[in-house]
Amino acid sequence: MSRTFNITADCKPSLHYMVDITDRLEQIKKMIDAGQYFTINRARQYGKTTTLRALAKYLAQDYVVVSLDFQLMSQKDFAEEGTFVKAFSEAVLRKVSGEDAMPAEVRRELQNLIGDSQEAALSRLFEILSIWCRISKKPIVLIIDEVDSASNNQVFLDFLSQLRGYYIDRDVTPAFQSVILAGVYDIKNIKRKIRSDEDHKNNSPWNMREGNEENESLLSFDDCPRDHKEPAPYDIAAKFRVDMSFSQKDIAGMLEEYEQDYHTGMNIAAMAELLYEYTSGYPYLVSWLCKCIDEEIAGRTEFPERKNAWTKAGFLEAEKILLSEKNTLFESLVNKLTDYPELKNVLYELLFTGKAIPYNPLNKYIETAEMFGFIKNENGSAVISNRIFETVLYNLFISEEYMDSKIYDAGLREKNQFVSGGHLNMRKVLEKFVETFDYLYGDQNESFLEEAGRRYFMLFLKPIINGIGNCYVEPETRNRERMDLVVDYRGEQFVVEMKIWHGDAYNKRGEKQIAEYLEYYGLKKGYMISFNFNKKKEIGVKELGVGDKVLVEAVV
Repeated sequence: MSRTFNITADCKPSLHYMVDITDRLEQIKKMIDAGQYFTINRARQYGKTTTLRALAKYLAQDYVVVSLDFQLMSQKDFAEEGTFVKAFSEAVLRKVSGEDAMPAEVRRELQNLIGDSQEAALSRLFEILSIWCRISKKPIVLIIDEVDSASNNQVFLDFLSQLRGYYIDRDVTPAFQSVILAGVYDIKNIKRKIRSDEDHKNNSPWNMREGNEENESLLSFDDCPRDHKEPAPYDIAAKFRVDMSFSQKDIAGMLEEYEQDYHTGMNIAAMAELLYEYTSGYPYLVSWLCKCIDEEIAGRTEFPERKNAWTKAGFLEAEKILLSEKNTLFESLVNKLTDYPELKNVLYELLFTGKAIPYNPLNKYIETAEMFGFIKNENGSAVISNRIFETVLYNLFISEEYMDSKIYDAGLREKNQFVSGGHLNMRKVLEKFVETFDYLYGDQNESFLEEAGRRYFMLFLKPIINGIGNCYVEPETRNRERMDLVVDYRGEQFVVEMKIWHGDAYNKRGEKQIAEYLEYYGLKKGYMISFNFNKKKEIGVKELGVGDKVLVEAVV
């Protein structure tokens, strides 16, 4: 049976095209060899389950591996101590077989624990587990996937406390060689989640506040009350620093396997670069796009064979499909914004206003946004994780505004005049935008231009390219003074620099910068929108030369 690109459940090498994660497994094994307990916290569909299952096989020679999935346990199993102990014991017995892995006396004690309501206590469970650790022929590693399923239950906190206690006393009381807990939420947040609804109303750990002090981050989470008399139940966890994203090299290796089967003649290096450029190696996104190219794009009229599909044009068509369809990952992201509206506000400001937010893991909002996969650390700044997510967020925020937006309506009414022969006339777009913006908002002040000008251009542009093209902002150019927008339309790219006017000298520097950016993209023509609050400004569109480049500049 031929292999496929997989986007559901875990990946299997015999069935699916996969990146080689051997290096990651070796890094994790070194942590286990060192006796470390740790958590693996990554956003949804980041390959956690695939990694853990591969890890269990990778460790089998040196360790007894107990790999559990808390998603398979019901809420009733976590209702009280006795039911949890029984459910946990049953799960262990199902997963571990053979005398070499689990001695008969240990199996018998766990079975007795399940059948005896009087003995079904965490203390007794850990006594049995400790005996197992002492007499086992190999050290034992406990892996628990989907710990989020248990995170709203006090009994799980008690379980973590027991793990902590045995870890601290492991030199005198035998304990697991290593414990790995995997999920989206960091374990240290679990105690916050199980507070009552009333507590959440009064002092939510997710509340944000404006930062007024000098050098304070833009926004931060309020700390929730903590009982400093008691240690956190899992403060023994080591830092997990293994990068689980796909590198460009990883993606190329996966494509090489595909190419060995189909001989498409694709430029593997170029396709790997393109996939990484748009996804930043987010595993689900990489696999989704590859699967779409292979199974949906190839065979279309414009892409009759696989060799036609594995091109930039085929990739952009797959990206368009990805952005236009519902999927579990995007739905999860949107739900998080609904659950945490303050987080949504931060992302909005990050995308549209150019406010630079330093990456600070001690800042609660940074921690949460990163935990859910929205942002990453890039050279000390918080930026949106990847180009796909950025486009999704732009589309979401703009869609929420366009119903009441006059400038969106203007773009919608005029959209047919901007496309001829399948090509977007960006100069016409700028000309009409200048005319429309001046009519609607020409009497607004400097503050309005800074906060809203660039957002309004994107609102105007959206209905013009909707369904055919998309746009994204280059993170390295996003600031209060400058933002480069890259528009993809039917495989053709347009670089549009949007900036606040700060005089001729600053404008000249901007022209030079966009010329350099055009060189990077291999383009001869670029576009600039200057939001000028000088009352003597001359609005309109002009064309000028910058070196060997042509720059179409619009003054608003």
